[in-house]
Amino acid sequence: MSKQNPHDELIATLRDRFETNSQRHEGLDWADVEARLRKSPDKLRSLAEMERTGGEPDVIGRDGAKGAFLFVDCAAESPKERRSLCYDRAALDARKEAKPRGSAMEMAEEMGVELLSDEQYRALQTLGTFDTKTSSWLLTPPAIRKLGGAIFGDRRYDTVFTYHNGAESYYAARGWRGLLKV
Repeated sequence: MSKQNPHDELIATLRDRFETNSQRHEGLDWADVEARLRKSPDKLRSLAEMERTGGEPDVIGRDGAKGAFLFVDCAAESPKERRSLCYDRAALDARKEAKPRGSAMEMAEEMGVELLSDEQYRALQTLGTFDTKTSSWLLTPPAIRKLGGAIFGDRRYDTVFTYHNGAESYYAARGWRGLLKV
């Protein structure tokens, strides 16, 4: 009797999503993705966290430099379990009262993923319609963060917008999307 791999259920979910949303990764083969996943238990742990928190990760392409598969949160709205967070630890520490439960940057680090940059977020939006009712914190350039701000994006009026806010702010409809290279 063979013992089932603890990641088999996750891999099956990822395969089904990959096959259902082929427009996100034209020209890529699931067998290649799965082979790389099975060699990367740490990446599977990160993908499991992306899935558990409502991200619905899927492959959206490959990293040209290293050939890694790019998994991004493709849930229609910002992942439910990653909302109501300020931007980073410094912003969380700056709040004197009504502190959120954490920060987007710290949660991403704990999960082993990165926040999407503005460029990556806009690329994702060419593959579907995301954040029409929510918004997502984006990786903020250091110069903006140094001045106390952070950026986020959403899609309204069939247009992708990038905005700014104080990094310590948090909202029930703002979360973050992750990127994982496998």
